[in-house]
Amino acid sequence: MLRILYMMTGCAIVSFGVLILQSSEIITGGTAGLALSMSYLTPWSFAVTFFLINLPFYVLSAIRMGWNFTLSTLFAVTTLSLMTEVMQYLPSFSLSPLTGALVGGAVIGAGLCILFLNKSSLGGANILSLVLQKRFGIDPGKTLFAFDTLVILTGLISVGLVRGLYSILSVLVISFIISLLKNRIARNNADTPAAETEPAGQAS
Repeated sequence: MLRILYMMTGCAIVSFGVLILQSSEIITGGTAGLALSMSYLTPWSFAVTFFLINLPFYVLSAIRMGWNFTLSTLFAVTTLSLMTEVMQYLPSFSLSPLTGALVGGAVIGAGLCILFLNKSSLGGANILSLVLQKRFGIDPGKTLFAFDTLVILTGLISVGLVRGLYSILSVLVISFIISLLKNRIARNNADTPAAETEPAGQAS
């Protein structure tokens, strides 16, 4: 029960970070960045787009991280989608791209750390980063930065070059926050039952 409370807290923090990015009209990386880009270009809301984009990644999660992690991630993604939708009813506000990138990135990074430490994620690149850390010891912050930068470069069409640069700054902040806790995250995710993970000799 306490773990569920922590997960909901993490989702609430991330959803507020997404709201900050939206108020600055910038994006971030991963599936959240893709969902933000699509929400700017289409009538679809962030919540609906984010949920749908993450569906294929549950297969990777089930194979590599086990069903416990996958179900936790599904719960987190669904919760974040609902919370983000609810937060749209809060009074609107606007922030400069610089402020949004720094504050929004820090808030999202903190929320992601809470989820990672409770053996959950928000799908997409989060799953990929934890899989690579679990099998090869790769810093999840660096994996997220590489993946997220690629997402932002493809999302420049929705925010433009200047705001795209601020979006990269938000990714840097998120990456830095996660890297600070990479060792604790690794320890917390190291005890996934072997039966739920892939044999050590199988190619990634």
